Amino acid sequence: MNNLKQNYMITEVQDGYVKTEKEHGITTIEFYHPKGNSLPGKLLETIAQAIHSEGVDTNTKVIILRSAGTGAFCSGASFDELENIKTAEEGATFFRGFAKIINAMRRAPKFIIVRIHGKCIGGAVGIAASADYAIAVEGADIKLSELAVGIGPFVVGPAVQRKIGLSPFTQLTIDAGMWRPADWARRKGLYAELHPELTGMDDSIERLSFTLSHSNPDAMKELKKVFWAGTENWDDLLNERAAISGRLILSEYSRDFIQKFKAKGKQ
Repeated sequence: MNNLKQNYMITEVQDGYVKTEKEHGITTIEFYHPKGNSLPGKLLETIAQAIHSEGVDTNTKVIILRSAGTGAFCSGASFDELENIKTAEEGATFFRGFAKIINAMRRAPKFIIVRIHGKCIGGAVGIAASADYAIAVEGADIKLSELAVGIGPFVVGPAVQRKIGLSPFTQLTIDAGMWRPADWARRKGLYAELHPELTGMDDSIERLSFTLSHSNPDAMKELKKVFWAGTENWDDLLNERAAISGRLILSEYSRDFIQKFKAKGKQ
C-alpha cells in the first residue's frame, strides 16, 4: 500500500514499511520491520528501489538512510524467510536483495548518510559499510554473524572489507559470535562519527545534510566516483557471492541453526 502526500510516501511491505520524506533537497529513507528491523526479501527490494529512485531524482541533493524504533538498527536477514528457502535459486534470489541495496548505494550519484541508532547484525554491517558517511551512537555494536548461521558474509564482504580493511574484516568474519563495540567500529573506519547520545547524533546529521544539500551536486557526483573507484564489477561479483550463500543456507548445519534460533524466540 502506498500513501502519497506532498513530499511523503510510505510503502507497507511484509509487516514492515519503507518511508521516504523529502525536504529542501534532503531525502530521508526510513525502513522498519517489527522483528528487530530484520530484512525479508520484499523489504530489501523496496529499500533498494527507493535508494535508486532518489539517486536519479534531481531534486534530491543528499540521502539519509535510517531505520525506525529504538532497538537494533538492523538485524540482518529475516530468519522467517531463510527458513522457507527450499532451493539454491530461491536462496540466491534472497541474498541478491542485499546486493541490490549495496549496489544502489554505490551507484547513487548522491552522498548517502546512514544513521545508526542501534546494533548492526550480519547484512546490516554491509549497509553501514556502504554509507558514504555513517554516523552512530554509543551502543551501535556490530557483529558479522553469518558463519555462525552456516554461511558467510559473502555478499556484504566486499563492502565491509573496502571500508575497514582485510584484517578487521577477517576478525569479524571468523569470530562470528562476538560483538564488537561501536567504538571499535569507529576506530576501524566503519563509523565516521560516534556520539554518546541520540541528540548529538541527530544534530550532526542535520548539520551535515544541510551543508551537503547546499553543496555543488556535480562536485559530489564526481567525488562519489572517486570514492567508489574499483567497484565497477560489483554487479556481477555480488550476484556470484549471493549464489554461494544461497547454496550454503540449504545445508543441514544452517537448517539446524535456524530452527534452534527460532525456538529460542529471538526473532
